[in-house]
Amino acid sequence: MDIHINLDRLKKDLTELSRFGKDPNGGISRPSFSPADLEARAWLKEKIRNAGLEYSRDGAGNMFGRIDAPGKTVMAGSHIDTVINGGMFDGSVGVLSALECLRRIKEEAVPLKNPLAVASFTDEEGNLVGDFLGSRAFIGPPDRDFLEKSMTQFGRPLPEILEATDFSIDGIMEAHKARPEIEAFLEIHIEQGPVLETEEKPIGIVDRIAGKNYWLCRFEGAASHAGTTPFELRQDAFLGLSDFALKATHYVATNHYGSMVTVGKVAVHPGAFSIVPGRVDFSLDFRSTSAETLLEMEKTLVDLARETASARGLTFQNRVIDKTDPVAVPERIIGIMEAECAKLEYPYMKLPSGAGHDAQILAGISDAGMIFIPCEDGISHSPEERIEWKDLEKGANLLLRTLLRLAS
Repeated sequence: MDIHINLDRLKKDLTELSRFGKDPNGGISRPSFSPADLEARAWLKEKIRNAGLEYSRDGAGNMFGRIDAPGKTVMAGSHIDTVINGGMFDGSVGVLSALECLRRIKEEAVPLKNPLAVASFTDEEGNLVGDFLGSRAFIGPPDRDFLEKSMTQFGRPLPEILEATDFSIDGIMEAHKARPEIEAFLEIHIEQGPVLETEEKPIGIVDRIAGKNYWLCRFEGAASHAGTTPFELRQDAFLGLSDFALKATHYVATNHYGSMVTVGKVAVHPGAFSIVPGRVDFSLDFRSTSAETLLEMEKTLVDLARETASARGLTFQNRVIDKTDPVAVPERIIGIMEAECAKLEYPYMKLPSGAGHDAQILAGISDAGMIFIPCEDGISHSPEERIEWKDLEKGANLLLRTLLRLAS
């Protein structure tokens, strides 16, 4: 069937959604369960119902619109929460493109062998208690102790934030019980990198999604006077981190090119002009599309940190905050997308995703696939996030055709 999305309607939806959580700094701040998020949820619920879809919501706040049929569910979606002062396309493109696809299928009364669903998952961005709260709750119960005791980035525990909503820890723990059997999950997303734009390709077919380890770490030595403590007697925790960061970057770049390691957050203690730092707390993010490489990086990075600590009279500690496994997209999903690109005469390329996505979590229970569209200069998580509407139209049409192949 020759069916295409309505780009003007999709653009209107994206523009309307971007109103919720407008940030004084120019972007959008819409963390899950915030007042802006609750307003956006009410808006999305109305859109789903106005499209003639069967609306539902689970205990984790994941939202769904469904066209019923026998068989396993073919689902597409993403998330509508944002980082603080983020952009209007990350996540939202995936939810609203999927909604538009189901609208068009409903309008054309396409006969289906499998149910179709659009999904909007809670807290993909990890503003609360780690990435992918909603999609992880969807596939199985999360760690209750972690949910109850972890502090959100807003300095408040999750149960306290939930008190202002009609959600609860109990509801999150029970969310997976409402899950239908999933045949496949698809997600369209901005690339969040410069490859497609550089290669002048409007479509990226994702073949792998990188796994990630996220640690909180500490080097601890001894604070001392900056003017009187000789270099050879210092136990400078910040120099330990500096040394380790350089060694870790060199190790990954030379031994595992394409994998990444990043020190993203640093807190120096006591943090005074005239005191040699006695402690430094920092985040360590390392990721790879290879499970074997991730394991090797984990061992080597710990060894490098301990060697650095020993050489400088420090101690090293680390605590795992979050882990996700690498995902290889099944060939049948890639093959369908390639065939539909050929029919639509869309140029494309295959590429990996270095960022994590809800599709990565759904891959634990079903086949999962991703479509990337370019974003200007590769910028994401920023008010400067931009796309070309013609690229979105192509990506959404590819999503539509792939959903039809899987469900009809």
